[in-house]
Formats: sequence, structure tokens, C-alpha cells
Amino acid sequence: MNRLINYWYILILALALALNFACESSNNNNTSRKLSIVTTTGMIADIAKNIGKDSVKVTALMGPGVDPHLYKATQGDLGRLRNADIILYNGLHLEGKMGEVFEKLERIKTVIPVSRNIPQERLRRDTVFQGAVDPHIWFDVGLWIKAAEEVTAVLKKEDADNTAFYDANALIYIAELKTLHNWVMTEIASIPDEYRILITAHDAFSYFGLAYNMNVRGLQGISTLSEFGLKDRVDLVNYIVDKKIKAVFVETSVSEKNINAIIEGCQKKGHDVKIGGYLFSDAMGADGTPEGTYQGMVRKNVNTIVMALK
Repeated sequence: MNRLINYWYILILALALALNFACESSNNNNTSRKLSIVTTTGMIADIAKNIGKDSVKVTALMGPGVDPHLYKATQGDLGRLRNADIILYNGLHLEGKMGEVFEKLERIKTVIPVSRNIPQERLRRDTVFQGAVDPHIWFDVGLWIKAAEEVTAVLKKEDADNTAFYDANALIYIAELKTLHNWVMTEIASIPDEYRILITAHDAFSYFGLAYNMNVRGLQGISTLSEFGLKDRVDLVNYIVDKKIKAVFVETSVSEKNINAIIEGCQKKGHDVKIGGYLFSDAMGADGTPEGTYQGMVRKNVNTIVMALK
């Protein structure tokens, strides 16, 4: 009860602060142009939009269904990046093919990986994939708050006149993320322990599994660039059959082909497993839809998982 009261107190205070500084920010924007922010993924763009609101113009390079592991910058992208005041990217090698671009641009403008201040002990390392750090940090909502704090700090540094405005917006947004984090824990806990197993095309949900007590397995490693062999496929089929898993999941930014092969393998062994639905992994949904926001994407994923496995 006290936690609920504290949450509403923080939310009301933050709303009051945001309203108080909204007019001031609007007046500032009448005489100066908005900060131009270019992000790689939609998840980062969502943070920037919620913290910056009408003080910023945000462009995400990677839209719905786009795999950031494979993404190559176009000429248009390079122009947007050169014209941006601030460039925000995930880091941790998520945008592997764009690394050199960011290295060159950071010499002349503000280029920030939103993961840079996440404690090393909270990062997951893949012992199979040459010890690489798993970049899918946004699936632990509590951890993603660190990214929101980083974006807030960047905006305050680049636009000091609007510091109070950004702080007020961040207070609201982070309170919402804390509520979302608690909601996810409650929903996933409603799945019986023996069914709390998430099978996907690639290992994008390990942070999700660690944060919300769910066993997670992917056919591919933490990157869709990683390869898998016949043994990986056979091992996963045997695991699904042995555990009598009811459903596996397709990712919106990854081909269905490999998951369909797993389903066929299970059927040959006499176990009927279905596709439980589509999960948003490396990209959000379309603009203007609930899944086109970070919070909406998380809620959609969780509802899909719970309905298929409970």
C-alpha cells in the first residue's frame, strides 16, 4: 500500500513539474530550433521522445521488422547522422555493421551508446559466442531504466536551459517503467513453473529470462549472424520433446524458416508443438500502434507468451 502511495506521489509531482516547465520549454523552442536526435532502434527513440518531448525531433533509422545485427547504413542514413545534433545507439555490438560509422562521427559530434553506464556485472556474456556481451538489454525493463537515465543526462548536457523539463519528464517515464517491470514479473509468475520455457529463433530474450525467472532457449546465438548446425537443431528438438513444451515463438525481425524446421522435427518425433505467436525482439511494431512504443511492445510480448504457455 505504501509503495502504491509513493508511486502516485512521485507521478503527481512529476506531472506538476512537467506542466510547470512545459510553457518555458515551449517558449525556448519558439526562439531556437529543436535538438535533432537520430537513434538506431525504435526502443531508443522511444526513450528520447518521452524525455525530450517537444524540445527534440527524433528519427529512428531502423523501423519495424528490421534486424539491427544485419543492418547496413544507407546514403540517406549517413546524411541524417551527419545532420544530427545527437546520435544515440545501443552499443554492445548490436549495430555491428555501423560501428566504424559511429567511431568516425564521435570525433565531431555527440555520439552516445545508451548502454555505456550499465554495470558490468549486470551484463550477460555468451560463453559459446566467444564471450561476447549480449546486447538485448531492453528486455529487462529494470535494466532499460539505466538507458533512460543515460539519455536524460545527455539531453541535460546538450540543452542545459531545459534541465528541469528533462528531469520532470524522466521522473514520469521511469516511474512508468518501474510499474511495467512489476507487471511483467506478476504476469510471467502466473505461468506454472514447468511451462515457463521460452523457445525463440535466436537468443534475444536471455535478459528477459534472468529478470523474470523464465528458462529461455534460442536456436541461434545472441546475434542472427551466428551460425547453427544440425546438432543444435537436433538438441533443441529433443529438449522440446522431453519437456513437452506446448509452443515456440517467431520473432518479427527474424525469418520463420528455422522455427518451422524445429516444429517439423518435433512432429516427426510424435510431439505436436505450435507457434505461440510473434514476439517483437530486435524491433518494435509500426508507428501509431501500441506495439510501436516500448511499453506497448513489452506488454504485447508478455501477453502473447502468457496466453500460449499458461
